[in-house]
Parts: sequence; C-alpha cells; structure tokens
Amino acid sequence: MSSQSKNTILEFDQVGFSYDSERSLINGISFSINNAEFIGLLGANGSGKSTILKLASEILKASRGHISLWGKPIQFYKNKDRAKLLSCLPQILDMNIPFTVRELVSMGLYPYEIPPALTVNDAIEMVGLTDYAESLITNLSGGERRRAYIAMTLLQGAGLLLLDEPLANLDIKYQIEFIRLLRELQKKRGITIIMALHDINIALQFEKIMLIKEGKIMGVGSPETILTKVLLREAFDIDIEIRSDVGGAYICWR
Repeated sequence: MSSQSKNTILEFDQVGFSYDSERSLINGISFSINNAEFIGLLGANGSGKSTILKLASEILKASRGHISLWGKPIQFYKNKDRAKLLSCLPQILDMNIPFTVRELVSMGLYPYEIPPALTVNDAIEMVGLTDYAESLITNLSGGERRRAYIAMTLLQGAGLLLLDEPLANLDIKYQIEFIRLLRELQKKRGITIIMALHDINIALQFEKIMLIKEGKIMGVGSPETILTKVLLREAFDIDIEIRSDVGGAYICWR
C-alpha cells in the first residue's frame, strides 16, 4: 500500500469493484483525500461516482485493492467506530418518515454511549433550522430536509462527509444555500466533504474536482485544470468548454 501523509484521511490504493467477473464498475483507482478538503466527484450518470462513495463508506466492499480511513484499513473498524469518523448521505433519502427535525437529528447519537459535547440544539442551530425543530420532516421543503440530515451527521461528529447527488431535485435557490452551508462547515469545523455531482456549473464552486468516466479517474485538480474542453468532451461525449469574463465563469457548448 502507498505511504500516507499524516493529513491523509481517506486513501484508495488500486481499488477495483465488480458485481461479477464480466464487468468492472471501478477499475483499479488510486487517490488520497486530505483533511478539510472540499471535493466534487464529477461524471456522467453511470460513471462510478456513487460506487466510489459506497466503497469509501463500506456499504460495498472492494473486490481488490486497499481502502484506508485515517491510516487504518477500513474493514478493521467496527460499525460504531467508523460512524464517528465518516458519514454518508445516499442519493435517495426517505423523506416520508413521521419524525420531527429534533427526532431525526437525535439519531446522530447512535455511535455514542456518552453523548458528545455538541448537543442536538447546537446541530439544529448550525444548519439554520431552530424554528423548525418540532416540525415534521414531511412538512419541510427539499432543501430544509437535506439540512436536517446534515445536522444529524454533525451530531454524529464525523470528520468526513460523503454526499451522493444531494442537489438532485432542488431548485437553484436551495442548491446555492446548500453549497454555502457545506463551505461554512468545511471552513469553520474542518470537515472534509466529498460530493458526487454531474452538474458542471456546480463543479465550478469546488476547490478540487475528480473527473470520473467508466470507473476510472480521468484527472484530479482545480476546476481550472480539470474542466477543460478536451477532458469534458471525453467525459460527457459532447463539446463543452468553460469560458470566463468579468461576470465570472460559464459553460458554452455547440
């Protein structure tokens, strides 16, 4: 296994995954994630983004290669110990559960026998839902619901947050608010965030992009170095380029 720096919290070393011997979904990928990074996994639907997140959270187990979490093989963690370090929000959340915001957020205490210093009220306040603490999840907007789930993960105390397409079905207002919340958590609490997405406009807001195609990494780096016309054409099979002017960056296609 490759050597890790002391700031590395997640490492994939020649990781592969397949459900059967005929087709590999992930093809021998290697990368490392450092503390307090804000990273977007970008790729077309079916490129392998969700599978990578599931492997990182041990929902799926690698067919080959090694995955380390804070320098320790991920399979050596007990479920509750891993939950204190890592939290994963799937693409589809059960939004019809008859719980209040407070009840949902309280589930973040699951890994602990002794409650952490952060309280349920603290977590709810951090995501701006204090006025909705006693409201049913089913009565909230899509953006507010996802904030409630983020509050639950904050109470859980995980330093690594994996998000699978959390902006799906949210209008632009809630997308912007959600990204702002994540950036604030990253800056103020040092949380590392890895988020799967397929929207190139949103990708421009990230510090680092990992571009994925057919289970392979095409490139990792800043949006300026990764979102090039050549790489985007290869990843999405369409001519796209990022242009910039005094108003900021924007997508152009033909």
